[in-house]
Amino acid sequence: MIHPVSSSPSFGDILNQWISGKPPNSSAWQKLLTAELAQPERAKAFGITSDNVEEKLQARSRLFLSVYTDVLALPSFAHKIQDNSENFESIQTNIILSLWRLWLPLAIQLAESRQQVGRPLIQGILGGQGTGKTTLAVVLKLILAQLGYRTLSLSIDDLYKTYQERQRLREKDPRLIWRGPPGTHDVELGVQVLDELRSHNSSDSILVPRFDKSAWEGAGDRTDFEPVQNADIVLFEGWFVGVRPVAATVFAGATPAPIETESDRAFARDMNERLKAYLPLWERLDRLIVLYPIDYRLSLQWRRQAEAEMIATGKSGMSDSQINEFVKYFWKALHPELFITPLIHNPDWVNLVIEINSDHTPDRVYQPENDEKGL
Repeated sequence: MIHPVSSSPSFGDILNQWISGKPPNSSAWQKLLTAELAQPERAKAFGITSDNVEEKLQARSRLFLSVYTDVLALPSFAHKIQDNSENFESIQTNIILSLWRLWLPLAIQLAESRQQVGRPLIQGILGGQGTGKTTLAVVLKLILAQLGYRTLSLSIDDLYKTYQERQRLREKDPRLIWRGPPGTHDVELGVQVLDELRSHNSSDSILVPRFDKSAWEGAGDRTDFEPVQNADIVLFEGWFVGVRPVAATVFAGATPAPIETESDRAFARDMNERLKAYLPLWERLDRLIVLYPIDYRLSLQWRRQAEAEMIATGKSGMSDSQINEFVKYFWKALHPELFITPLIHNPDWVNLVIEINSDHTPDRVYQPENDEKGL
């Protein structure tokens, strides 16, 4: 969960009592104000200072009371609460804390950014499996609707080349055994769609590509385009959205596992080179959020959990050895230590970093700064 301050239970109690119909008294309100300033880097990320904290929290309070019921009723949260009835209060508290300390101020920030640019806002969200991209997008869409903004979710997966195009691509480069690495997307289509979304100011529809992962026995294929009208904010997410090429010299010396052989390094170099084609796409982003696991290796653990849960429902899933090969394949393509870590220290490319704990919950939130630690 998002750790509040040293008096974490009291902070959670204040919010839970509030949604139960007992608004915070003056003492409780002061605790909320104090907690907001207790973590300077989070406060800075959301533009909160000692001078405006009262005004900011008053505005957030009104939004909090208007959306918390709908947030708790979202299917993923409702099912989680129902499936863990013995821990109902703890789970609800975690959700309410995330709503108050992350999702609400972030949605308000996006709404303000939309007003500043004066046109549809393109918000990039970079994060691997298990980091909560989908959850974040769903919650933001709900909150932004309450603020009067129409939100469109677009995944880099929606920009995949067609099945037939990827088959021809694989014939030329047999290393592209799975969809996903650089080179498997239609970047020109993505640029065209984002340009249309950015400049859209009429009631005419824009055709947005969509991808069906279940087609061709799981190989996936593009489906019919979806007509979209009047999107105010586009949440463009994916596992390497915003990732930029690194210096070729990075692959000349020691490289992190599983990039171990010369063949592995050649693959990594080629994927790095293909990233250059994506730069025009990233130039269309107005902002970029990075969902950053406290340890990139958690993606392997999370993938195993996801497959186990799928198998438990009677669906087919990968074995542990297959999962290992699958995850390591993508580490070989764009290793997190080589490509993601540099981003979280670069304020020119990233607006906000949200660290993700091993239980998938958000923790530290900050803006990158030009120093060694990014603090």
